[in-house]
Amino acid sequence: MTVLSAKLTFQLSNIHSIKEKRAVARSLIDKTRHKFNVSVAEVDTQDIHQTLTIGIAVVSSSFSFAQKTLNNIITYMDDNTEATLVFSEL
Repeated sequence: MTVLSAKLTFQLSNIHSIKEKRAVARSLIDKTRHKFNVSVAEVDTQDIHQTLTIGIAVVSSSFSFAQKTLNNIITYMDDNTEATLVFSEL
């Protein structure tokens, strides 16, 4: 069994409140969970309205599949949000 994780930090330049940030975060997290069937959660910077930090965990029997899935998730999240990916920690 292989478990891979990533911590992604996004910059939300057009967000002016925590409420707006929550809407963006919830949408991105729900879409990612539905598409890839992985664990996704906001893990840090909850009170900073222009920074979104998301954690992802992938479990698989194959290391190469887990790694490919994690890379696909990062690309998907970067392409499907108004936020800019500024840091990823694998």
